[in-house]
Amino acid sequence: MGRSGAKPISTRYCRLLVKLRGLWQEFWQQVTGMSEKHLYKVVFMNQGQVFEVYARQVRHGELFGFVEVEQLVFGERTTVVVDPSEEKIKSEFENVRRTFLPMHSIIRIDEVDKQGVSKISKAQGGNVAQFPMPIYTPGDTKS
Repeated sequence: MGRSGAKPISTRYCRLLVKLRGLWQEFWQQVTGMSEKHLYKVVFMNQGQVFEVYARQVRHGELFGFVEVEQLVFGERTTVVVDPSEEKIKSEFENVRRTFLPMHSIIRIDEVDKQGVSKISKAQGGNVAQFPMPIYTPGDTKS
């Protein structure tokens, strides 16, 4: 279907194309002033507490049934007023690069424009409740 005598594309040529694509994307972001700096608010339950954190990357994880949350963002330490609930969550995730959250513990994920205060609060009645059982149980053969 191709031209007769056409040569296959070399690996070197492919690497060059990938590099050029990356350079073009970097150039375009600088020219337009637009970069993909998404910010997500992730609310989840853990041991009877509701956690609210902000992160730059959220995606389905490589582990089945887990949501991967990366690049956690916290408020600057230069502010005069210190929020004890935010300090508690900062210490909880101090040296964490990436965390895997069980899918059934996620309450909601929102893409937001501005960062709010990360916090940990008690799960109280109302409309926040953890699912009573896991969604998937390995070895379950019932139909």
